[in-house]
Amino acid sequence: MRRAVCPGSFDPIHNGHLEVIARAASLFDEVIVAVSTNYAKKYRFDLQERLDMARETLASLRGIVVEPVGEGLLAEYCRKRGASAIVKGLRSSSDFDYELPMATMNRQLTGVETVFIPAEGHYLHLSSTLIKEVYTLGGDVSDFVPKSVLRRLGSGEPPQDPGRRG
Repeated sequence: MRRAVCPGSFDPIHNGHLEVIARAASLFDEVIVAVSTNYAKKYRFDLQERLDMARETLASLRGIVVEPVGEGLLAEYCRKRGASAIVKGLRSSSDFDYELPMATMNRQLTGVETVFIPAEGHYLHLSSTLIKEVYTLGGDVSDFVPKSVLRRLGSGEPPQDPGRRG
């Protein structure tokens, strides 16, 4: 079985992530969407919420498993799970510059290869950070996130300006 790991914090998962995961699912028999926690980051959604959103969103795709990464190195996680590849989506050359040293280190540590999937043009601007910022400032993010995320962000409507009376 060809198994790959698609890691990320997915805070929140967005349509750019979904596009890369769906394309990975067409290349591998199984794709583990490995939800990570970086304790140096501040998250909007806790680990369980991020797992739930990913599971709800990806339930219709065949060959997808969603689970937490846990502690330790991603390369070791891949070795323990029998994954031969890590899948990473790339939006720009700066993503490549950031990911390449990690890909090389992961291969040297456990032999796991990294497969880079370039994002579709209409998703190049998406990041979880940007989505959270736009939503917090009152913007409509409904075209960029799945329904499970929109529900958790709120009713789908941007938050009201606290200084505005409605």
